[in-house]
Amino acid sequence: MTMRAGQEFLAIAAILAALFGPAGAAQAQDGTAVLQDAAVEPELDLDAAVEASVATADGRGPVTNLPMPRFVSMKASEGNARRGPSLSHRIDWVFRHRDMPLRVTAEFGHWRRVEDRDGAGGWVHYSLISGVRTVVVSAETADLRARDNAAAPVQARAMAGVIARLEQCGPDWCRINAGGQKGWVQKSALWGVDADELVE
Repeated sequence: MTMRAGQEFLAIAAILAALFGPAGAAQAQDGTAVLQDAAVEPELDLDAAVEASVATADGRGPVTNLPMPRFVSMKASEGNARRGPSLSHRIDWVFRHRDMPLRVTAEFGHWRRVEDRDGAGGWVHYSLISGVRTVVVSAETADLRARDNAAAPVQARAMAGVIARLEQCGPDWCRINAGGQKGWVQKSALWGVDADELVE
């Protein structure tokens, strides 16, 4: 017995639903073709990618051989952070601040897994980030002093969320440039530099 066109369509739809399940339906709601995702996603095993992307035994990135984790900054004014290291993965987060400091936690091919000071992030293409070091003021306010000493004169004051260029860091103080205002700030008031990190 032959099926009519409508019955044929329903049968194919049922087979697709069985094959791709809710994930396929969710992708379709996002405007992405189910068949395209079904064909692309399995090519990249995310668990395998993450496992291959972690730092080597000596704490170096498997792609760049640079220290990991490490801090970088946003080169672009906007960048998509994806769930996995490929364009076929959905966008989980969008960074919208040029020069924002980010921490690289994994590498895979041309992709870097990054996070901001709140832990938000995902995989971004390496072309969106820069090795230029920046920091963000994490304290409510931070005094920029003339020297790396709490008794030194205050030259300016930065509010929470201000992004500044990182110029130098000692054990407890960092010299920053925030919009042309330069000075020494206590390292504990900044995010974008490790507590034991020295920057020359």
